Amino acid sequence: MTPSPTTGAHNAMNIPASAPTITSATFLRAIELTQVPALVHDEAYEAVTQYVPWPKAYGGDMVAQSAAAMMRSVDGDRSLHSMHSYFMRPVDVGSTVRYEVEHLRDGRGYSTRSVRGYQNGKTVFVAMGSFQVPEDGADYQPVTPGQASATEIDPESLRSAAEVLQDVNGPAAEYWSTGRSFDMRHVPGPVYIEVEGGREAHQAIWVKAFDELPCTGDRQLDANLHRVALAYVCDYTILEPLLRAQGLHWSSPGLTTASLDHSMWFHRDGRADEWVLYAQKAVSGQSNRGMALGHFFDREGRLLATVAQEGMIRPGS
Repeated sequence: MTPSPTTGAHNAMNIPASAPTITSATFLRAIELTQVPALVHDEAYEAVTQYVPWPKAYGGDMVAQSAAAMMRSVDGDRSLHSMHSYFMRPVDVGSTVRYEVEHLRDGRGYSTRSVRGYQNGKTVFVAMGSFQVPEDGADYQPVTPGQASATEIDPESLRSAAEVLQDVNGPAAEYWSTGRSFDMRHVPGPVYIEVEGGREAHQAIWVKAFDELPCTGDRQLDANLHRVALAYVCDYTILEPLLRAQGLHWSSPGLTTASLDHSMWFHRDGRADEWVLYAQKAVSGQSNRGMALGHFFDREGRLLATVAQEGMIRPGS
């Protein structure tokens, strides 16, 4: 098996894996933050990357952990509406990352934060985030290509990853099936071990957390948890339209991938433990780099978030 999104090239079949269970606990563990004394900026937190059956950590760990750290640093009257990130270095699996948050600005309506992730004495991840105090205003969204046709498909009628991979052995298949905290069902079909559904440069995925996510009763805290959940899950599949366009799948021999940068905008509140549609398309591919765009919609068609990501994609020789 080749790497899952953003982990790099390796032979997963030679790495032992613990038997996964169908739960969202992995995601919840990933975003557990411990506040520690700040060494560089205004406040600091530590978090631990979660198990993957490959040598380097899943990129969504860092995106979600940094978002959660920035959320901790602002007043509760404002919400994260955008973040922009760079993946600087590979991160070790099952190890601590230290996030130092800098308070760049706090205004009446907006706050700006920066965060740097450190591991082994080096910067591994950097991000900036902007927060807004909600306001009353016009509410508008266009119809996004690919949204209408995909929303007509009942996600429960689609095969889960576990069903797609039920006859495939190995830690990679186990992880894709049950180890990612989220049920992901592809339209027209996945790209785990073959390109199902053709080489079109677009796809959609119905996504839902395996478990109901915790509810505190605090509207802002609960909304933040679901924003962080979307930030966590989005990195698993955002490069897949680029793979699909080239006729590649995650098991293509010699395939190497890595996330380079990541941007995300949060438009409306939604729940990540209810089905959301993640509509994706490839924007451009060149020089073994590619850019993809994704939109999250709830079952009513409300646009929840937008994702843009550039990644390195090196086909095997």
